[in-house]
Amino acid sequence: MKQKTSIITVGLSPAWDITCRGKNLDWGRHKNIDEQTIVPAGKALNVSRALAWMGQKNIAAGLWGRNDFRQMQREVKSLWPAIEVKLTTAAGNTRRNVTIIDSAKNKEMHLRCKSELACQSSLKKLRGDLQKIVRKNNICIFAGAMPEGNLLDDVIGIIESCSEAGAKIVLDTSGPALRKLVQTGNIWLIKPNVRELGELAGKQIGDNPASLAHAGRELLDKVEIVLISRGKNGAIAVTKKGAWHGKCAGRRKALSTVGCGDFLLAGFLKALIETKKIASALKTALKTATAKALDRMENEPWQEVSGQIGVEIRRMK
Repeated sequence: MKQKTSIITVGLSPAWDITCRGKNLDWGRHKNIDEQTIVPAGKALNVSRALAWMGQKNIAAGLWGRNDFRQMQREVKSLWPAIEVKLTTAAGNTRRNVTIIDSAKNKEMHLRCKSELACQSSLKKLRGDLQKIVRKNNICIFAGAMPEGNLLDDVIGIIESCSEAGAKIVLDTSGPALRKLVQTGNIWLIKPNVRELGELAGKQIGDNPASLAHAGRELLDKVEIVLISRGKNGAIAVTKKGAWHGKCAGRRKALSTVGCGDFLLAGFLKALIETKKIASALKTALKTATAKALDRMENEPWQEVSGQIGVEIRRMK
């Protein structure tokens, strides 16, 4: 049977994202908020969501709580029909994360719960489910927090299984899991931010293009592509063929930074598949992340928004 999509996202720590927007919010006060949204999310599903907005069909795999699985299915089908849900059910409820945005003060607060869906039995079931859908030349994106201890070894086994099936592995996580997974040598692309890149390097790295590109090059014996997120300062892509620095032209006020890194990764992968060029992929990545920061996505066509965001790309020496 013909494979419907070449991109599969895998999330082990999904969440319901609850976002509350208001003005002049503070401790001890009772305030009416301007808006509240509740959507299925987590880093992996955010990548799927961004790809769907850009017109790229994809499969959402990973874990989701059995108790609210059907609710998630309805929401995804309604909001993002380009996503094919192949998530594995795990016992319990999916966590709920809360983001509070004060639009008057331009401040955010992120309240995160610990995910408890990953266990030996759920990961074993996930591995079997992935073996049914992962094929040669697929791109499998493992994004979000990873379990610790022996459970991380189970995740390594899942990634090895996908790699043995011929898939390219993309990793977007942090902490000890990032370091250990990179050391396996099974990873094709990683997307660290500046702090996470420092964790991999074992030292603090200055947030400047030259230092970041140098640190990225030192990882190319383990991975093929290093995509470094710098927030408002743009992003850097490093391969053995060179390094490219990109940033948005002009100044724009971000309405929210939640999920921008996930949209950056989605834009990069979609354009890389289409063009095979790192510079073009980085340009699209920055446009997608900026659209998310400006809250100009999903309700507006990707092609229209993309044409209104300027990006500067420079090849580094």
